[in-house]
Amino acid sequence: MAKTKRKRLSLRRPKSNKALNQIPGTVTYIGNKESTETLLDVIDYNAEHYERFKSKNPQDALKFEDESKVTWINIDGLNNTEEIEKLGKYFDLHPLILEDIANTNQRPKIDEYQDYFFIVAKMLYYNGDGTLQIEHISLVVGDDYILTFQEAGGDVFDGVRERIEHKKGRIRNRKADYLMFALLDAIIDNYFVVVEEISEKIEGFEDQIFLNDQDEDLVREIQELKRAIVRIRRAVFPLREVLGRLEKLNHPIIEEITGNYLRDLVDHIIQISENIDIYREMIWSLMDMYMTTISNKMNEVMKVLTIMASIFIPLTFIAGIYGMNFEYIPELQWKYSYFVLWGVMIIVFFVMLYYFKRKKWL
Repeated sequence: MAKTKRKRLSLRRPKSNKALNQIPGTVTYIGNKESTETLLDVIDYNAEHYERFKSKNPQDALKFEDESKVTWINIDGLNNTEEIEKLGKYFDLHPLILEDIANTNQRPKIDEYQDYFFIVAKMLYYNGDGTLQIEHISLVVGDDYILTFQEAGGDVFDGVRERIEHKKGRIRNRKADYLMFALLDAIIDNYFVVVEEISEKIEGFEDQIFLNDQDEDLVREIQELKRAIVRIRRAVFPLREVLGRLEKLNHPIIEEITGNYLRDLVDHIIQISENIDIYREMIWSLMDMYMTTISNKMNEVMKVLTIMASIFIPLTFIAGIYGMNFEYIPELQWKYSYFVLWGVMIIVFFVMLYYFKRKKWL
């Protein structure tokens, strides 16, 4: 069976918790992606208007205050905490929100405030070299704006940006709550892609095990996939609770029609969660299958060796008797003793082969 190049899974452990003994609300970056600068991607739109620009200066994003338009400000680079604090001050964000934005170990959650609400989620996607990325993302949803904070460049929102630019679908005619739905929908759609990739890898491992096409790295890859599924489960499962609360959230920002779309997201995340549980059980059983296969192969080898030993035991017994150094063994003086002994040994050999064949041990 030809071996295909498998996508590698990023299993880097988080750094030590820098937030220990910090005052609550202190903005401290906890993560692995150290970007040198903060990059902003700003999209301002309504049904007739569209404007997009990129900047390295967060102050450029503060000029959009027209309530008739929706402004989406995407910020890449969480380690520049001073810039995050400036944006938080401008949009009057609670200090605990700013703390959670910079903490990539924060589990998915939703916090409701009077003029906005805050959502933490995890993006799952494969980058260019096939490595699975689990990236922290935060959304601050206001009446006419959305702020999204990411660790570094690269996300799953290109489809949403294209729909806004080319006026596809309903997004240009709706408010910020529908944009929030579109962003969450893009995140969850990529969960399906990742889960499907996990399914294909498990099937590939099963085929290798059953066809006995096992390389030395198979056990390590199964272990890596097992750890990856645990991390994926930790990232996805809390989002069920988040979307469940969001669907029932009685907040003036969320229009009633958007609630119907949010219910669809809940159905999708439940389906993904169930698939992850199934694949989690399957990957745990893969190692048992592998060890069982190795054990069966060992049993086959031992079976052949045992049969060979069983056949040669009586032959060795005969050879041992006539190999003793006694002076008087009558058969040794007989002219045809050598040929008779060979005949007896050959007959015993074939009789035992026939017996093992009849017992289906061969």
